[in-house]
Amino acid sequence: MIWCFFLGLVIDMFSNTPGLSAGVMTLIGFIQPKILEVYIPHDCEDDFKPGITSMGGGKFARYTAIIVVLFHLVFFSLEAFNFFNAVYWLICFAGSALLTYILILVIENLRSS
Repeated sequence: MIWCFFLGLVIDMFSNTPGLSAGVMTLIGFIQPKILEVYIPHDCEDDFKPGITSMGGGKFARYTAIIVVLFHLVFFSLEAFNFFNAVYWLICFAGSALLTYILILVIENLRSS
């Protein structure tokens, strides 16, 4: 969780969002092991690293989708802090989540090949 916080802090420094990314990344770092438990085999070793080769394509895609949607949902909800412009919020959330999800899957496919 400390790594998640500092990664979020670095993102905050470059994107002018004081504390927003650090908070959301810390939340994701807290939730991620519980979500990962659903998708990994029960007899795996402690140093398990999620990926297409270790989890399989379908499980990795679902795991990644959940993490990405949670991150963007919390991030854009905290950034807007209101829902007066719900259409703009939905466009930002959906576009960013979709683009991030596609990039993660493409990079993971390239890395595993």
